[in-house]
Amino acid sequence: MKGPFQPDAYFARISDIHVQRDLQDRGIATVLLDIDNTLRSRADGEVPADARRWLRACKEAGVGVCLLSNNWHGNVFDLAEELDLPIVAKAMKPLPSGYIVALRNMHARARTTVVVGDQLFTDIVGAKALGIHTYMVAPLGEVDLPHMAALRHVERALVGNA
Repeated sequence: MKGPFQPDAYFARISDIHVQRDLQDRGIATVLLDIDNTLRSRADGEVPADARRWLRACKEAGVGVCLLSNNWHGNVFDLAEELDLPIVAKAMKPLPSGYIVALRNMHARARTTVVVGDQLFTDIVGAKALGIHTYMVAPLGEVDLPHMAALRHVERALVGNA
């Protein structure tokens, strides 16, 4: 595993993560998936068709997926229900508690799990601290929360030097 500011792999979108090659062949049985700007755009709240196909491919392959989000609004629970996925909301990433709850809920182990997210300081750093594999994706949209927009500049500098 790489350092705390270096994801194990980078992808443009979650649909670029090949279920067989990038998950199963690497011993990954569980995905903890960020929602905002990873699975759905914060700009329009929509889950793109390619992301929905990717989720179906995970399910068909027997790869477990759990939504893991710092968001606590009702719409994340509605999304989880719509997609028929378990969710850990108000996860407080990068603190360990949300990741640990998600691992427990999924009956998963850190070494066979990957966190997929678009934010270095929440998704990636938090997972790395627990020894969970990490895949970073480019954000789906430019719309971000004000505090995250500021952190994106630091992320770009760190990721660019990785």
